[in-house]
Amino acid sequence: MKPSALAAALLASAAFSPLAVHAQSQTIQFAMVQTAGTNCPGFTPSATVTDHTFGEFENLEVVVKGLPPNTGFDLFSIQVPHAKFGLAWYIGDIVTDSTGTGVGNFVGRFNRETFIVSLAALPSPNIFHSPPAVLPQSTTGAQVNPVQIYHLGLWFNSPSDAGKFCGNSTPTPFNGEHNAGIQILNTSKFADNAGPLLGLQ
Repeated sequence: MKPSALAAALLASAAFSPLAVHAQSQTIQFAMVQTAGTNCPGFTPSATVTDHTFGEFENLEVVVKGLPPNTGFDLFSIQVPHAKFGLAWYIGDIVTDSTGTGVGNFVGRFNRETFIVSLAALPSPNIFHSPPAVLPQSTTGAQVNPVQIYHLGLWFNSPSDAGKFCGNSTPTPFNGEHNAGIQILNTSKFADNAGPLLGLQ
């Protein structure tokens, strides 16, 4: 193939290559703040969230600081930032280092299209029993029309860790086994019906 023909072929194929996705890229950044009513002496929890879309999916980077060291936390996408949070989806875990800093990178849909829907209440397996889970699992499922979930919340993975560092060992269902600690960070600087994920087209 002649060099000019080769160049033309490469330009034509670029429209179908992964590089073409960058034309749709967009990034937003926002803060998570300490949950109102929590008191953790000696700690100043905060987080910076960078949400970057590649057009077909997003990368959500959450950098937490000022948290207790060497401690596990659970990140959720939630309907509203404060109790009782509405519908919620478990995104993943963040573990802090010896300085109380942690980083989580999560791939999925984290934009204005983030939602939960169930067209019928269908049977669900009872995997995590109560106790030790805080609440009994629903075995009947639930039916709900599409509900957008634009807020984020971060919970202590362990009630005992929350009690040790923040004096509140109240158990909550916000981890994979439904026996987490209290919420420590959220996106409550944004209105209930206008969470930060709404800002990414």
